[in-house]
Amino acid sequence: MGAVDDLYFYTDQALFWGLVVLRCWAVADCVTRKAAAFPAADKLTKPSWLMILIATGLLGTFASPPLWPISLVSAVASAVYLADVRPAVREITA
Repeated sequence: MGAVDDLYFYTDQALFWGLVVLRCWAVADCVTRKAAAFPAADKLTKPSWLMILIATGLLGTFASPPLWPISLVSAVASAVYLADVRPAVREITA
């Protein structure tokens, strides 16, 4: 039984820290982009994305374990930013 508990604990820790890194990467990238590039790429404004990423990141990191819905919602918000918004904004500024 101890091996299963250890496996669950280490899997939970790996997911938690992986999601923390994902959220931090999204926020750090958003902070470094120019504000004018967001509307030019037909996306929400930079302050809107920062508010979304920071609010969901804080809730997902401090309010719930990695597999609870609020944590997964925050991971999805970060993933949407990184997969959709970041390439569009980066293309405008390049």
